[in-house]
Amino acid sequence: MNEDNEQQSKGPSAGGDDPELDPYEINFLPQFRSGRGPRAPFVNSSGVVIGDHMYESPNSPLSNWTAETDPAIMAGSEWVHPFKDVGFLTGENRDYFEQGIGPQGGIFTHPEHNAAFEAMNEGVSEDDSQ
Repeated sequence: MNEDNEQQSKGPSAGGDDPELDPYEINFLPQFRSGRGPRAPFVNSSGVVIGDHMYESPNSPLSNWTAETDPAIMAGSEWVHPFKDVGFLTGENRDYFEQGIGPQGGIFTHPEHNAAFEAMNEGVSEDDSQ
């Protein structure tokens, strides 16, 4: 089996034919490339390398989780790589970032009730919202 046949049997990889792209990196449209942050892996404030695809880290809260660990410690942009996140591989994200197709509205809404987080309705009492 030659190299071309071997690649075809594996199927297309994320990022298309660009060998510079990481397996979890997609081919961002030009408008989504600038201002995103570093392309290389980086170390966050917890001492965890983000973007190297090594998900076990001695400094990670996941590796040291206890009943007292606040999940919020792992919230925020310092836990997501701006180019190399597995979440970019979803169909919706690829449509948006590679083709400029916006997300379909209404797919996560309840058909009868406003299920928005209460903080989004500050200043509105239950009587006002009915």
